[in-house]
Amino acid sequence: MKTLNTLIAAMAVCAAGFTVSAQADETFASLTYGQTSDKIRKSGLLDRNTDHLNADGIISKDGTWGVRVGKINDQGRYYLTYDNVSNDHSGLKLRQENLLGSYDLFLPVTDTTKLFGGGSLGMTKLSQESSGYGRDTDYGYAVGLQAGVIQDITDNASVELGYRYLRSNASTELVEHGGPKVGTLRLTSSAQTYLSANYKF
Repeated sequence: MKTLNTLIAAMAVCAAGFTVSAQADETFASLTYGQTSDKIRKSGLLDRNTDHLNADGIISKDGTWGVRVGKINDQGRYYLTYDNVSNDHSGLKLRQENLLGSYDLFLPVTDTTKLFGGGSLGMTKLSQESSGYGRDTDYGYAVGLQAGVIQDITDNASVELGYRYLRSNASTELVEHGGPKVGTLRLTSSAQTYLSANYKF
């Protein structure tokens, strides 16, 4: 409960900052595709029961789809992002979903190219969907940084290449159907490299 209250308070502060920064902004939307790799901590029980499973291999450079919507001006942008990635490895399947509020500042390089950097704050949902185990889901905070480069194609359209790093604490349990608890998986961090198509309207 303490973690949830902290997350709600932090998101409220972030939202207030978004409101203050709004100045003659245009609306934009994006589709993103990238690759995500997770760092996942195993409980000692799970390590023993799965013959030292490489948990970091469950989601490792796996395809990640996302959508974004927000406001943008010459100085920066603020936006909401939802993305989704899943994969299975050694009989275990995990799905990670992120809902993030982000703010970026721009650094122009040329008239049509700019660098960006900023921070993100939000929530991660981690779901364990492995065959033979009861499904389990947990929510945790997500906080991190992103940076990259944006190339304008027209006045309204652009593409970008970005990198985002997030810390989280979402965890999920593995319990065999009709059997005992096998162990726990805890997401500690995730890294994503992505391409995005953006459109202002």
